[in-house]
Amino acid sequence: MLEIGLPRNFPSAIYNCRMDALAVPARRRVLALDVGSKRIGVAVTDPLGITAQGLETIQRQNKRRDLEALGELLAKYDVREIVVGLPLRLSGAEGTQSEKMRRFADDLHAHFGVTVHLWDERWTSTQANRLLRQTDLSIKKRGQAVDRMAAILILQSWMEAHPTH
Repeated sequence: MLEIGLPRNFPSAIYNCRMDALAVPARRRVLALDVGSKRIGVAVTDPLGITAQGLETIQRQNKRRDLEALGELLAKYDVREIVVGLPLRLSGAEGTQSEKMRRFADDLHAHFGVTVHLWDERWTSTQANRLLRQTDLSIKKRGQAVDRMAAILILQSWMEAHPTH
């Protein structure tokens, strides 16, 4: 605990006020997913909802195991909402992959009972690849990091559009 002493001419309501870092309530977090056929890139907001942080990529196995892995993350990070990347065509039209993500989002909502948002993910993988090419990572490691980076970009974009969350 930090105690601050102020000059005597300050109003008594602020004189010797105490600041306790634990007094700032942590907000429940938002999880973002970049869902592919083999992997799920994952990102989560920090406890204050200010930044997006990448988590370990989930290697897809089957629906039950995917939901189990996601359930562990929801519990560990006290997640209140999920943002799922929605793959749209460049024209903005939906295709077969968009329909798969809509069903996946419905499954998440039904299984966990949390709010699930679909968010335009056009260009996130391209952006992620571009950013990762600027690093010293090997091609193999870049490939492993693309899904996580795409999830971070999806979450950052969603957070910018929803600043009150």
